[in-house]
Amino acid sequence: MAETSGGVALESTVVEMPAPRTSERPVRAANGFVMLAVSTLVFLAGVALLVVGIALLASGAGQGGLFTMIAGALVMAIGFVMFFGLTAVAPGEARVVQLLGRYVGTLRTPGFQWVNPITARRRVSTRIRNHETDVTKVNDADGNPIQIATVVVWQVEDTAQAVFEVDDFLEFVAIQAETAVRHIAGSYPYDAHGDPRLSLRDNADEINEQLSAEIAARVSSAGVKVIESRIIHLAYAPEIAHAMLRRQQAGAIVAARQRIVDGAVGMVEMALEKLAEHEVVELDEERKAAMVSNLLVVLVGDRDTQPVVNAGTLYQ
Repeated sequence: MAETSGGVALESTVVEMPAPRTSERPVRAANGFVMLAVSTLVFLAGVALLVVGIALLASGAGQGGLFTMIAGALVMAIGFVMFFGLTAVAPGEARVVQLLGRYVGTLRTPGFQWVNPITARRRVSTRIRNHETDVTKVNDADGNPIQIATVVVWQVEDTAQAVFEVDDFLEFVAIQAETAVRHIAGSYPYDAHGDPRLSLRDNADEINEQLSAEIAARVSSAGVKVIESRIIHLAYAPEIAHAMLRRQQAGAIVAARQRIVDGAVGMVEMALEKLAEHEVVELDEERKAAMVSNLLVVLVGDRDTQPVVNAGTLYQ
């Protein structure tokens, strides 16, 4: 599939990743400070029952004292376990909550909260992150070895997918970003050399847009949103850098010479027209050819010319 940008063909590759089976949902949580007070009261009530039970046993109450001690110990245990449900969520992070292996929901609201104390809560950062790829050596579309590196700005958008759809979403983003960089670098030439096609050097904005789209398609199933990606290093590989530099220099010299010749021809035409218009001198075809030759030598030559003064007649 191909698109066009400014009349230039733009390659478009759709990466089909498996559809995610889990999506983020909020989990019900209670106010942490309220539950801290409740947990403390329950624990203190258990301590009080335990003390009463010990006192009853000491006074010979028998089974009544024993039951009171057991009830106090159970209430103390309940209060102690309730403390484990207290959870602090900092800004820029979330907690993925699991109950006996089953996904329950995600805590995103910052603050002090309380959830089921027997759940597991995994911390996931939702802050904006940067990933800079290593300088990678790859062949471009023309087969020339180049070096390329990029930076990817990304953020976890769905915490459930980031935790459950891939083994390690940090490593997953790094590998997929490098894969996309290699694919994009191999799909376009380093330099178009005047051809009407996209190149890595001349069409940075279009290439960066393609790179962002491909990375986003590759990491979408992991609940990751790509904010931006940009090429930060682009160069020919050392083994061909000198040859490519000479090629670029030769192209620049040819372009400069072509412009100089175009300007010189225009100046010669203007000089002949002015001489004929003002009837300064009448030249035959042979003398016109000689004048054109001399003017082109003066205007196009890369060295200073040595003037020759003619002290004789027009033809001597």
